[in-house]
Amino acid sequence: MTFDPVFLSSFALVLTAFGGAFLAALWISLVVWTYRDIRARARDPLVQTLASLLVAVLNLPGVLIYLILRPQRTLEEEYQRTLEEEALLQALEDLPLCPGCERRVKEDWQICPNCHTKLKKTCHHCSKFMELPWNICPYCGTPAPGMRLESSGIDDVLRALKVGDEQTDVQVDH
Repeated sequence: MTFDPVFLSSFALVLTAFGGAFLAALWISLVVWTYRDIRARARDPLVQTLASLLVAVLNLPGVLIYLILRPQRTLEEEYQRTLEEEALLQALEDLPLCPGCERRVKEDWQICPNCHTKLKKTCHHCSKFMELPWNICPYCGTPAPGMRLESSGIDDVLRALKVGDEQTDVQVDH
């Protein structure tokens, strides 16, 4: 079988043209990919431009250098990570602190397991936990022992004092 030199040179020319077109398309696609990737990873336009120019000038070695130097996470991943951290911190901040030792305690604990400080008191009527400063149970409405349900006004207090004074005057005269 004989090969025609004109055919071989035409074939080599076509093959070289396809190879050159492929390399040009690869080069352009790497530059575009780098630009899109760095835009997802950095907000600074200078960094975006420099990364794209690095790949445009150095081609495949530029892509390798870019892959080594690029930020590890995308902006979206960084945002999600920040949200997760904030949610964890918020969950920690929502836990109450023991007034005795300042350690985190749970809502339903009655006594701090670390310093044994009393955290809650029990309602005498319904046995549910109440905060220490509360004078009335929010669950059943029962006042704490020693507390009256109705608050007395200033007039009631003054009348009680006057009645008490009259009784002491009477006792002194006898």
